[in-house]
Amino acid sequence: MDRRMRLVAGAGLCSLVAVLAWASSPAWALGRLAWVAADPLRLTAALVVVAAVRPLFAWPTTLLAVVAGYGLGLAGLPLALALVVLTSLPPYWLAGRGVREGRLTAAGERLVAETGDLRSVVGSRLLPLPSDVVSAGAGVAGVAPGTFALGTAVGEVPWVAAGVVAGDSFATLETASLSAAMDPRVVVGAALLAALAFAGPAYRLIAGSVEQ
Repeated sequence: MDRRMRLVAGAGLCSLVAVLAWASSPAWALGRLAWVAADPLRLTAALVVVAAVRPLFAWPTTLLAVVAGYGLGLAGLPLALALVVLTSLPPYWLAGRGVREGRLTAAGERLVAETGDLRSVVGSRLLPLPSDVVSAGAGVAGVAPGTFALGTAVGEVPWVAAGVVAGDSFATLETASLSAAMDPRVVVGAALLAALAFAGPAYRLIAGSVEQ
């Protein structure tokens, strides 16, 4: 597949995702999952299915954590974390097989090389960015699959924990709000950890560019 065909395919995929995201919302998904939440086995099976199709609908990964917390309580944290890693793989693989050219891609690859694959994935996950953007960036940068999965699991811990705790506190899924899982303290704390992860490598890259 040449570059033009890849660009056309990528544009078509983005259009499909946009249409699906417009046609269905996380609130709709929460309403459909409410009836299975009373049974742990049904809930686990439903969450696996949602994790598999989530990238097509551009739903936030927080949806998985909130539902796991609602149905399983705090004990749902390991399951939610595993599902977040699972659902991050399709965007990672698709981006890794796309066009890897351009200044932005080159800059990202330099930052990953300077920071280290694992540290860069963990730091990126800690930033309050859309999960699929981080997954695609890791794929484009050529991060190894095992490192990507481990970095995702570590970096997503604060967000998944916040989602599980929020889900555990809701009376019903129909009234659940994904925004409630974004505790400002979690956002600020995770962002500070991400800044610490990238501060040194970013400084070295900037200093090297100035010297050149």
